[in-house]
Amino acid sequence: MIELKEENIEGVFQEAIDTIHPQNSRLVSITKRVEAIDPLSFYDAAKQLRTERLYWSSTAEAYTLVGTGCAYEITAIKDRFETAEQEWNNLLNDAVSNNPYDVPGTGIVSMGGAAFDPEKEKTKLWANFEPIRFTVPEYLLTEYENDFYFTMNIMVRADDHPRQLANQLREMEGQLLNGTPRYESDTQIVGRHEISPEKWKQTVKLATEEIRQQKVEKIVLAREVRLKLDREADSGNILRKLLNTQSNSFIFSFERGKDCFIGATPERLVKIRQNSLFSTCLAGTAPRGETEEEDARISHNLFHDQKNRGEHDFVVQMMKKAIENYCTDIEIPNEPVVYPLKNLQHLYTPVTARMKKDYTILDIIKNLHPTPALGGTPRKESVAFIRKHELLDRGWYGAPVGWLDNRDNGEFAVAIRSGLLQGDEASLFAGCGVVKDSDPEEEYEETNIKLTPMLSVLGGAE
Repeated sequence: MIELKEENIEGVFQEAIDTIHPQNSRLVSITKRVEAIDPLSFYDAAKQLRTERLYWSSTAEAYTLVGTGCAYEITAIKDRFETAEQEWNNLLNDAVSNNPYDVPGTGIVSMGGAAFDPEKEKTKLWANFEPIRFTVPEYLLTEYENDFYFTMNIMVRADDHPRQLANQLREMEGQLLNGTPRYESDTQIVGRHEISPEKWKQTVKLATEEIRQQKVEKIVLAREVRLKLDREADSGNILRKLLNTQSNSFIFSFERGKDCFIGATPERLVKIRQNSLFSTCLAGTAPRGETEEEDARISHNLFHDQKNRGEHDFVVQMMKKAIENYCTDIEIPNEPVVYPLKNLQHLYTPVTARMKKDYTILDIIKNLHPTPALGGTPRKESVAFIRKHELLDRGWYGAPVGWLDNRDNGEFAVAIRSGLLQGDEASLFAGCGVVKDSDPEEEYEETNIKLTPMLSVLGGAE
């Protein structure tokens, strides 16, 4: 990648164009610091411009990325992580970047995700979402440590005119950065259809029998609830409600065509900053209490519950095994803590390490996904059971979503507590870990609890 320090936008384009082969194109990326802006105003302005939008926020860190448009996209079916990394590196090798800021998530940034299981037969529900897809947005707003940065990415050709390109970017910059928030009225749920709940419970029972025969130790089974809304859902409005209600979460939105995959997940898969790795083991779930006393009692029971502690330990041991070949200085506490959210509380163990040279965040994701918290253990056998018996196409649910940049920073979360918006309809997803003593009715109730965050922002009960 060519790093430029030219301050004049026309000059950046001219320098990039002068060295392009006549038959080729090249990505040019320009980043500048801008005045503070509500990221959701930027997101709303992009809707008025009728371009696809991408949103990522780590609420605990006040860190936000909002992208719109597509300067470059990466998709793959076979060897999807390897193919995506190769294409990403090829793009960067010939790109021109003008980014004077050492800020993660500025410059050339790719946002996207992957399907839970690319071998599962794809249904029309997820027709707009490929097995893996990363987008380099044309325009990107980054909020980091109370500062704001605006990145413009564009593919240029040898016959492009620098001034024309610069004027185009300035026009879009003005429209995106000077937009005003659009507050849509809240949707209401007018219909709810649970997809074969009794058959799902039978699948839970079948899984326990499989486990008792010692073919697997744990299988995670998910189910779908289909909602009918009184009007078309507005993803910007839903993001506002998630930001207001789901603290300590990763809030995301990925538009694709007329569909939008959106959610607020508490489960980080991996974050990398300057070769430092941070990850999260999050498995074992209970509701919040109505009073402080009830909440403390539920928390105590969760911490000492054998089933939940066993599920959590599965994840911890897998995490350690998955990263040990790629990292040094691995640190994992001996016991979890209870991690409270608004509607739920979880068992939580943090993980830190140092990345070895020549490995990237995509190497880690490929080895971590799916975690025992979303697939089961052993991985191959549990995923094979899910593929054969589960009643839905998970699509991007339960899979990695996030971002990476051209300086080897990145962050991905596991896409749970999420839904797929499709006009005035939505599909919500929730899963639970099945072990040998699991009771189908109890597991069903656990999934109802996990559906609560998304139901509440779509107009259901708190």
